[in-house]
Amino acid sequence: MVLSAFAAFAASLTSGCIPQSRAAQDPPEQHHPTQSRPTLVSLNPCTDAILAEVADPAQILAISHYSHDPRSSSLDEATAQQFPATRGTVEEVLALKPDIVLGSTFTDPATASAYSRLGLRLERIGMAMTVEENHAQIRQIAGLIGQPRRGEALIGRINAALAAAAPPAGAAPIPTVVWQSGGMVPGDGTLIADVLRRTGFANFAAARGLGQADLLPLERMLADPPALILVAGRSAETGQGSNIGGDDRVLSHPALSALKTTRRAALNPKLLYCGGPTLIAAAQRLAEVRRAAAPLPLAGGPNAVTPLPLAGGVGGGPVPTQAIK
Repeated sequence: MVLSAFAAFAASLTSGCIPQSRAAQDPPEQHHPTQSRPTLVSLNPCTDAILAEVADPAQILAISHYSHDPRSSSLDEATAQQFPATRGTVEEVLALKPDIVLGSTFTDPATASAYSRLGLRLERIGMAMTVEENHAQIRQIAGLIGQPRRGEALIGRINAALAAAAPPAGAAPIPTVVWQSGGMVPGDGTLIADVLRRTGFANFAAARGLGQADLLPLERMLADPPALILVAGRSAETGQGSNIGGDDRVLSHPALSALKTTRRAALNPKLLYCGGPTLIAAAQRLAEVRRAAAPLPLAGGPNAVTPLPLAGGVGGGPVPTQAIK
């Protein structure tokens, strides 16, 4: 499945919450009239999203095929469809004649070697594990394409979103599990873990010895629950109701309703994969969740709590499947 393949590639949003491209809206940077900016082909959805923010549209000859699939795209659909897509085969890329190919550390060595033999410049962009590393990658990409000011503008927007989402001074972090398809959890050395920390959450799974892509079974969740479960499965993304795949049924299992002091909220899994403009939407959603996390007294007693409302709706109980931010 495309999503599974992409999760493995990116592991460690819905289109309405993913920031729109700013590149076409911003005035071009001043440069020497005889100096043309390089053209590019991007082979992964994370660099696709950054390019859509900082490059001139004419510079982008193609984006990755992942960005034309709503299940794995970090771009809104309208923006993604403005650009051709490629699967990154040597024949496809060579025909486009880009100045630069933006790949990743996962680029197949044989393909990378073929690019080199054919005179194509391949720039490998790794996975950012912290916000600082994300900023360095934005600067790297913006510099490669001759758009440094747009890179700094994107970084400024990310920093502003993180500052707006920061918890009040002295607020205790909320012990939180990000629960992905199949019960997978992110480790501490991941970008989402850094964003969680900056927005007022503590990585509950990592504190219990679970690392990147480890599995947290339902039984263990029930025996040792966190204060908050962020459900990041396909059901939260697609809104398919009862047609949830087997890997995701555990995320909305009826037994979870027994956790009376644990709240649940949906988190679009696309918010976990990439940095760049994705961090803006992630910070906004996490701030929304945290601000809704104050205990709500019920008739059951002064310490009773209710599940968190989800984006776009109210209520609680089992995690619903409507579209979320």
